Amino acid sequence: MGFDASVISGVVKFIEAEFSLTKIQIGWAVSSLTLTSTLAMIFAGPISNKIGRKKMLFYAAALYAISALGSALAPNFWFLVIARMIGGLGVGTSLILAPMYIAEIVPAKVRGRMVSLNQLNIVIGISTAFFTNYLILKLGQSDISWVQSLKIGENNWRWMLGLEFLPAFLYFFSLFIVPRSPRWLIMKGLNTEALQVLKSTRNENLAITEVETIKNSIENEENKDKVKFTELFKPALRFVLTIGIVIAILQQITGINSVFFYAPMIFEQTGIGTDAAFSQAIMIGLTNLVFTIVAILLIDKIGRKTLLIFGISAIAIFMFILSYGFSSATYTLTEEGINKLPEEINKTELYKLKDITYDNDIEFKSALKSVVGNEIFVKYEADFLKNAITANAILILIGIIGFVAAFAVSIGPVMWVMFSELFPNRIRAIAISFVGLVNSATSFSVQLIFPWEMAKIGSSGTFLLYGIFAAIGFIFILLKVPETKGKTLEELEKILIKK
Repeated sequence: MGFDASVISGVVKFIEAEFSLTKIQIGWAVSSLTLTSTLAMIFAGPISNKIGRKKMLFYAAALYAISALGSALAPNFWFLVIARMIGGLGVGTSLILAPMYIAEIVPAKVRGRMVSLNQLNIVIGISTAFFTNYLILKLGQSDISWVQSLKIGENNWRWMLGLEFLPAFLYFFSLFIVPRSPRWLIMKGLNTEALQVLKSTRNENLAITEVETIKNSIENEENKDKVKFTELFKPALRFVLTIGIVIAILQQITGINSVFFYAPMIFEQTGIGTDAAFSQAIMIGLTNLVFTIVAILLIDKIGRKTLLIFGISAIAIFMFILSYGFSSATYTLTEEGINKLPEEINKTELYKLKDITYDNDIEFKSALKSVVGNEIFVKYEADFLKNAITANAILILIGIIGFVAAFAVSIGPVMWVMFSELFPNRIRAIAISFVGLVNSATSFSVQLIFPWEMAKIGSSGTFLLYGIFAAIGFIFILLKVPETKGKTLEELEKILIKK
């Protein structure tokens, strides 16, 4: 799932030139996966109650494989978008059912750790995609005969996307050795099989007791009145629902998926070139991985609110650093810089811009487009920036890596933990689905408009906006969000829910 979501980060540069895309079309290519992922999140749970968690995960694996091949072979932009949407159905299904399945099959004493591994594995997938994107880019530049025969250099972005077929294939066939969910089996009256599954991970007496507990739980659920969606908006729940919605929006509106899904594009804006941009994107994946582990270790020790306060304040600071780094950059094409550009570029026209200094990226890019045309600009944007920009690339790198670390150790994982604790038992499932939907809708919007933002308000303005959102979120968390560490769900319900 992590691989499918982030592999697009290495692709956008190449499909923009190949399919002559507008900035909004680039946003669609990236965000289309999140759109269908949101839809799948709504329907995956109810469908899995009918046909089973395991069967749905088989379908998710198949959707990943179809998406990989369809994306790799896409003849045009809309074919690519549809293939990405198919993968999104797999993402949404996995996001809901993988942690549900894990929670239903493992012993209670290791449940928290095992469910946390799900998030960790997603992060590993993201890191893997950054690495394989870079590997394919470098392979495509080599003279190795098999690389040339496979046309990896000519079709690098297609190989980046198509490579996902391998983990999808492994995932599909690995599921054959995975047992069916014991809770689902008991829901369908298959108690003997459920007992055998539970006995594989705990002793027989405990397994027998757990079967009876699950049966009683299912009977109680069936006897209860169904919770209506409108109950979410009753005055008693207004406080916790507001917190849930704000945190759901804040997690995405500070720009995390802009960085994950457009990392090489962002790094190219510093003028380090395409190869270095892809290699630095790997650092984002590794930072995310390391600090997700840190968050798992700290969340029950220092508390949810403490992590949020630290993380969101750090996000604001690093975004302001990023904004300053880009705002202080200047752009000048010297004669030496022009001569270093690829031979395919008409350098005669570029001499019209020689030794003119531009104070921001928007003015510089606009001037370039006016003399070389949009098609040449899109194809060689990284080369133009590399030979014109004067910027503190180290400061910008610190800003991006610091932002990812702050996110991964705080609101990234903490949001889902708080969702499971804020809402009362009776309405928890509907409430988490609703705020999860808000989170996904915000993520979709951020991904969609990011390329347009970079083109219209520039790198500095875009990251300044993210920093302002983080600062506002920090104030809200400081004043309104309660600490939930160490309290039972029943205690939290008494504190948070007005009678």
